[in-house]
Amino acid sequence: MEKILIHTYKSPLGELILGDYQGQLCLCDWAFRKMRNTIDTRIQNALNAEFQVGNTELIEQTISQLKEYFEKKRSNFNLPLLLVGSEFQRSVWQKLMQIPHGETRSYLGLSKELGNPDAIRAVASANGANAISIIIPCHRVIGSDGSLVGYAGGMDAKKRLLKLENAKTIVNKDQMGLF
Repeated sequence: MEKILIHTYKSPLGELILGDYQGQLCLCDWAFRKMRNTIDTRIQNALNAEFQVGNTELIEQTISQLKEYFEKKRSNFNLPLLLVGSEFQRSVWQKLMQIPHGETRSYLGLSKELGNPDAIRAVASANGANAISIIIPCHRVIGSDGSLVGYAGGMDAKKRLLKLENAKTIVNKDQMGLF
C-alpha cells in the first residue's frame, strides 16, 4: 500500500496536519476539526494509501511558506497540490484559489462564478470538505450578508486569518459590502 507521509505543524492559530503524497501536498488541515476522520478516510481511500508519520522536503517547504504567510511576508503559495475529491469539489477548490489575498466571496457569489447560482449548499459543502486549509483559502468565503460563517479551524481562526490578510470587502459581481 502507498504511503502519505504526515507531519504536524503548530501554527500561530492551531495545529495543522500536513500530508505529502508522492511529492504533492494532499493535506494541510486543522488537526482538531469536526470532520477530521471523514477527511482522512476520503484521502486515504481515494489514493489507496495510508498515513505514516514522517517528514519530507515538501512538508518543510510548506511549513516555511506557512510561517512566511503568518509573518505577512507571503500572500500566495507556490506548492504542488493534489486535490483529492469529486470533480465538483475540485472545481470549487480551484475557484477558491482564485480569490485574491485580502478579498472575500460569498457562497452565492461562488455559485454564480461556477455557473450554477442554485448550488449554494453544494458549494458550502465542498468548501467545508477542503483538506488544504489556508493554502486553498476557504476562510475567504463568507455569508451573502457579510457575516462570518463556519470554518473547520473555528471562527476565531477564521477571523484572525481575515484580519491577517486585511480582508475588508465582499467582492463579487452582484454585491459589495463591509463586514
